[in-house]
Amino acid sequence: MSDGDISISNLEKVYDDGAEKTKAIEDLSFDIDSGEFVGVVGPSGCGKSSLLYLIAGFLETTDGTISVDGEPIDGPGTDRGVVFQDYALFPWRTVMENVTYGLEEQGVSKEERRSTAQRYIDMMDLGGFEDRYPKELSGGMKQRVAIARTLAYDPKILLMDEPFGALDQPLRESLQDQLLDIWRDLEKTVVFITHDVEEAVYLSERVMIMTRRPGTKKTVVPFDLDRSLDREEIITSDKFVTTKNSVWKSLREETQPEVQP
Repeated sequence: MSDGDISISNLEKVYDDGAEKTKAIEDLSFDIDSGEFVGVVGPSGCGKSSLLYLIAGFLETTDGTISVDGEPIDGPGTDRGVVFQDYALFPWRTVMENVTYGLEEQGVSKEERRSTAQRYIDMMDLGGFEDRYPKELSGGMKQRVAIARTLAYDPKILLMDEPFGALDQPLRESLQDQLLDIWRDLEKTVVFITHDVEEAVYLSERVMIMTRRPGTKKTVVPFDLDRSLDREEIITSDKFVTTKNSVWKSLREETQPEVQP
């Protein structure tokens, strides 16, 4: 297998608080190739975030398996990096100190971790803000710090949980394009959770649509957009519009009230 392959087989996740059991994911099987960008959409409560945290190793599976490069995961690891919607930065650490955090945990020398962090700070257009604290940054800048922090320890896989969901549209579009540039440059495997169909189609090579809870794979929509075009040309192209409508229609079927017999 290549670096960054993900294989999910017969996955099930049940939450049990002692009084009640809730099945979040049921019999989900799906493979993601190394270097692929896959979007995941589904109705609210279908288990999208649970799926991401299971791949990250933050949650334990109830049944089924998740493997990375053929090895079953048994907890969090530096081969998988997570970017959250709420940034999850350390407020008492500067931009530089936030970005070097993962490298510190790996025991990297101070000189090397600062030079590595600077590379990703510059990549995310944060040069000059190294000594700022999160409270001094805008929402978009905080998210760029979070992405730089994740990239700095060089995971094979990026797991992104609605990372641009709280941002306004112009900033969201700017960070989407920046993420695509990073993906092409670094060739990471990306799993991107979103509730925005247009975002999923614009960023991804394939979109997996999940059913209502208990969530499983409903369908997978593959497509091949001409990435040499600019944003306006892409989103107004027939292929983009047709794909977006196909994903939207499939998703809408899962969000409509069930008809009782």
